[in-house]
Amino acid sequence: MATAEELSEFLAQVERRAFKQTAYAVRDDHVAMDIVQDSMLKLAEKYAKQPASEYPMLFQRILQNTMRDYWRRQKVRNLWTTLLSSFSGGEDEGDERDPLETLQSDDEQHQPQAQLESRQTITLIEQAIKTLPTRQREAFMMRYWEELDVAETAKAMGCSQGSVKTHCSRAVHALAKIMESQGFSKQELGKFGGER
Repeated sequence: MATAEELSEFLAQVERRAFKQTAYAVRDDHVAMDIVQDSMLKLAEKYAKQPASEYPMLFQRILQNTMRDYWRRQKVRNLWTTLLSSFSGGEDEGDERDPLETLQSDDEQHQPQAQLESRQTITLIEQAIKTLPTRQREAFMMRYWEELDVAETAKAMGCSQGSVKTHCSRAVHALAKIMESQGFSKQELGKFGGER
């Protein structure tokens, strides 16, 4: 079992290399520092009593998982904005088409103004999701956050696949209406789909 001094020494030695590795991967120094610090905390909280010889392997696994979590969150946020921008037609509330099947990927936008607008839009979308009825929110989150397929979502929710598609379609309709009520057109929402 490692001592507190061994853990501190390991973290001091690994911090700079981990930061460079992460900054290269995410291309944002602030995000990279957050990821490294989160990883260091996880190592200290969960594995402090492990032998010091296991720290390098454990830390790399934690760091990689934390980076994957970051990319997944970015992907999901992009998906929400792309989902709303891809949403068109099918105003029938009983529409059972799956909005995920209509998604198209957009090119990345790296301009600061576009990124700021995208972050503001994401905040509005996250607030709007909280207002969805329970079943719509559950279906939407399982499909687009947990990345379950229609069959897995139906099983988890105890309903048919058609119901999952209906709940998701209604959620997208509701989110689009909320965003439009905030002054966003479908065309404006489309430009936010590429933020990373």
